[in-house]
Amino acid sequence: MTLDTANKGMIYRVEIVDIDIAIKRRLEALGLTNGTKVKVLNRNSSGSVIFMVRGSRLAIGKHIAESIKIQGE
Repeated sequence: MTLDTANKGMIYRVEIVDIDIAIKRRLEALGLTNGTKVKVLNRNSSGSVIFMVRGSRLAIGKHIAESIKIQGE
């Protein structure tokens, strides 16, 4: 499952971030690493996702959300 298909209000664990290295490093700097728990706050029909990670809210577009593989808690 990827982050763009996650259900609102659910908590997931990041499995793999499979995207360009520059974007991956930026996400890691923001706290999104393998094994991190994320809570989906909102998911737009266009594919963008707002989620909580380590106490911070992040918003990402569809392209990035499709590249983040997650697993339910």
